[in-house]
Amino acid sequence: MTDHPPARRADAARNRERILDAARAAFADLGPETSMAEVARRSGVGSATLYRNFATRHELLEALLVDEVDEVCAAASTVEGDTPADRLITWLRRFFRYVTTKRPVVLGLLEHTDRTDPVFQSRGRMVAAGRPLLTAAQDAHQIADDLDLDQILDLVMAIAKITGTPQYRQPILDAALAGLRREPC
Repeated sequence: MTDHPPARRADAARNRERILDAARAAFADLGPETSMAEVARRSGVGSATLYRNFATRHELLEALLVDEVDEVCAAASTVEGDTPADRLITWLRRFFRYVTTKRPVVLGLLEHTDRTDPVFQSRGRMVAAGRPLLTAAQDAHQIADDLDLDQILDLVMAIAKITGTPQYRQPILDAALAGLRREPC
């Protein structure tokens, strides 16, 4: 009899992950107007299961955002590259993917969120995670030192918002990131 509760918890955890995976795909496909009914349909769970995990659409959007922010922040400490500048650029590319894939989720959240909501703390977390990468690259004289990480993240986000395909935006991102590097003396 003691085996049943852990099985339900594992099943509940699997349902939660199915819902989050389905929601990621739905928001990517349909944009910020994605309904809870669509998420339930795509995840293969009933509405009751969906609402037991996420009582509101806002809670679901927050969970999607928090998961991705956690991944981007964690990537800052594990990113690979031959030089400090390479590591920073690799992480900025990861941040760019986050911005482009989470845009519908963020738009959906911002629609009904005020600036005091914890959702807005994600920017501070990103800056705190990436700052050591920028500092190391600037200390090695590999990245221009006249920009701070907030400015660089704003640049990356501005490129992510450009209308067009990923193939259209990619060379723009490449040029901007190349412009951050200092010329060797």
